[in-house]
Amino acid sequence: MGWYPAIEAHGLIGDLQTCALVSDDGNIDWFCAPRFDSPSIFASLLDQEKGGKFQIRPDTDTYVTKQLYLPGTAILVTRFMTPDGVGELIDFMPITGAEETDRHLLIRLLRVVRGQMSFVIECEPRFDYGREQHQTQADQDGATFRSDTFHASLSAIREPGAPIIAETGITETGGIRATVHAEVGWSAGGVFEVNPDGPPRVWSADEAEKLLEATRDYWRGWVGRSTYRGRWREMVERSAITLKLMTYAPSGALVAAPTAGLPEQVGGERNWDYRFTWVRDASFSVHALLGLGFQEEAEAYLRWLSARVQDSRTTGRPLQIMYRIDGSPDLEEKALDHFEGYRGSSPARIGNGAATQLQLDVYGEALDSIYLTDLHGLPIGHQGWLHIRDIITWLCDNWDQPDAGLWETRGGDKDFTYGRLMSWVALDRAIRVAEHRSLPGDLQRWGEVRDAIYNQIMERGWNVERGAFVQHYESDVLDASLLYMPLVGFISPFDPMWQSTLTAMDKELVSDSLVYRYNPEASPDGLRGSEGTFSMCTFWYVEALARSGRLEDARLTFEKMLTYANPLGLYAEEIGPSGEQLGNFPQAFSHLALIKAAVDLDRLLDEAISPAA
Repeated sequence: MGWYPAIEAHGLIGDLQTCALVSDDGNIDWFCAPRFDSPSIFASLLDQEKGGKFQIRPDTDTYVTKQLYLPGTAILVTRFMTPDGVGELIDFMPITGAEETDRHLLIRLLRVVRGQMSFVIECEPRFDYGREQHQTQADQDGATFRSDTFHASLSAIREPGAPIIAETGITETGGIRATVHAEVGWSAGGVFEVNPDGPPRVWSADEAEKLLEATRDYWRGWVGRSTYRGRWREMVERSAITLKLMTYAPSGALVAAPTAGLPEQVGGERNWDYRFTWVRDASFSVHALLGLGFQEEAEAYLRWLSARVQDSRTTGRPLQIMYRIDGSPDLEEKALDHFEGYRGSSPARIGNGAATQLQLDVYGEALDSIYLTDLHGLPIGHQGWLHIRDIITWLCDNWDQPDAGLWETRGGDKDFTYGRLMSWVALDRAIRVAEHRSLPGDLQRWGEVRDAIYNQIMERGWNVERGAFVQHYESDVLDASLLYMPLVGFISPFDPMWQSTLTAMDKELVSDSLVYRYNPEASPDGLRGSEGTFSMCTFWYVEALARSGRLEDARLTFEKMLTYANPLGLYAEEIGPSGEQLGNFPQAFSHLALIKAAVDLDRLLDEAISPAA
């Protein structure tokens, strides 16, 4: 098994149609193009030998590395500090915009800022997850990589007429390897281009700098629209930029994460592909985006959701829980058996077989986002309302059946309490929108079904022996998804039944502020192995604590959670026993929940300082 960087030892760059992970040793070890869900070009994060990489690093093992973002941007700076000198690698992708394109640029600028250094540059593309052979042609200006179905190039960045100070050659696997010797003041770099419009050419430093400045100005202009001025502005804005990086601009769809196959337990089998749009995740994004004042992005997602609702009406089937970023429903799950997986975590999966599961909660999250945007002055149109009515009619007929649950378990459908909770939300929000906008609907039936769900949860979802609401009706297992009960207004945060549930979770699911989803040993989920604490649940816990009157506990929990971010402020899905990050990275769920917790906690802390008269 090869050497693999920690999951958290990465930064994210992107152009709003795809993105790349850059490790803190200067390696682009994950990059898919032309879209987030396209086959990989660099995937050494899943197989060091077969995955492909693009690395720029000092030609020595004696160096220290640090990463930072250019403030207010998605431009990543990796700094290498050696006994002889200090170098900086600046990675970014120029913004492509909302028009779909198959041409994308990875720009890497390299500078020596102190002393002198030698660098090794290795560009080893592996098309189609390393399954497709390619031919390489190279000269002093760059290289071309061409397979039967794909084409990419690498062009040099240097001043015209500047001496070539690199030793370059083609490797046995069709890559390019160069060694560069440079002194302070030297700068150069490379441009990796997907589907280039011409042969490799020398780029001037001025050309690259202009694109750098344009990219910088875009990101600062975008994040400058945020209305958040609270206590955790830097972390909130970094989360907002991260979510924007994971949004496919042509459709407005948000991927759950830009990676596939990263394990929830190193060496285990919980290695899923998250490069798709979950209705649940994207609906939560509406809360986060509107909370920061990003109305345009919320509208774009709603257009995407409306199209999926229309699809479900046409096919006569309910909403899928997830789709590809263009809205297509085909997410066939396959294993990349030729990859060893991250640190031997196999199988490395692409596609996602959970797409066809029944998860009743997605209707609640979708309707909650529609209700929220309605409150913000973005009412749903006539055709959209007709489609929503169809979904609510279907839900009235189908809510009382087992489903796969929020966590997409593969151990059989159950009567999950969270699914019932969010079915209640769907009906409640549909009624509210109809009443607010005087829209037609069978409000009497909707109200009767909503109340029936409420009564069922209170009777069957409550476990007298545990003194808590439980995961599903046939169990006594606690589940962190139920932290959402007071957050959606189902139960008062001061209700004794909720206070008792929160106390039970404190004792069983919380580990020094970090929160587990549930105990898989007590509630088998059809998969081997264990997992870490779930970062989204920890942020939900913060909100639940704050709303339950435990403001000091909430603030301390939130501040502790911030220490588990990587040095760039990024979170994966889970946190392991030693504070390591686990699962796909970065994770939209985690950053959405961070933003919402920060906004709510700020508000409640401010109200505690200056209570209303």
